Amino acid sequence: MNAFIRLLQLLVLLLTLPLHVLALLGYWQPLCKTYFPYLMAVLTIQNNRKVENKKRELFSQIKKFAGPSGKVALLELGCGTGANFGFYPFGCRITCLDPNPHFEKFLRKSMAENKHLEYEQFVVASGEDMRQLADGSMDVVVCTLVLCSVDSPKKVLQEVHRVLRPGGVLFFWEHVAEPLGSWALMWQQVLEPTWKHIGDGCCLTRETWKDLESAQFSELQMEQQPPPIKWLPVGPHIMGKAVK
Repeated sequence: MNAFIRLLQLLVLLLTLPLHVLALLGYWQPLCKTYFPYLMAVLTIQNNRKVENKKRELFSQIKKFAGPSGKVALLELGCGTGANFGFYPFGCRITCLDPNPHFEKFLRKSMAENKHLEYEQFVVASGEDMRQLADGSMDVVVCTLVLCSVDSPKKVLQEVHRVLRPGGVLFFWEHVAEPLGSWALMWQQVLEPTWKHIGDGCCLTRETWKDLESAQFSELQMEQQPPPIKWLPVGPHIMGKAVK
């Protein structure tokens, strides 16, 4: 099976050879960083329509974590276009973090459309290194469709744990690998080397639930959902919360 997968990977590579050549020469990544926000602006609209009820159910819990002032210090990790802003309750003070500065244009549009929120800052940094944020400074961290594309989910979750106050919570929504031994997983393995270039580092076969289970949170609640956009090779989604 491994040899068959490698053969199919080679065929996909040949079909997308110009992309891989550009990546090898160092031209693809800057180009991807520029176009990717536009792609996400389209896909997140479709995605939100399909998962609106579940997102509202998940994020309605945020207001329970307000501090004495009645406001919630919330870090949006891998904020992207700000697609989650409309689901957040009144009184959230939002810090946005993303390694791609080209998202700022789309963030400002989302901010203008969601006046019920307060916006603190946009930090251009990776999730593995959030040194600009103080220990225990956040009531809530939100991470949606982010852990698939970071270099180290383990390090990101360590940083999340650091910036959360005691009793603070991580709300997550991530796509994960298809079931072991399935044809769907095989196709994810075939497409992943090329998909990582198209999706700005997105990995199709990550078992992110294992990283969450080993991240030393005091409480973990998680459920699985089918992929909302059927024509993409991303697998099932996991959603839930992890309490520090």
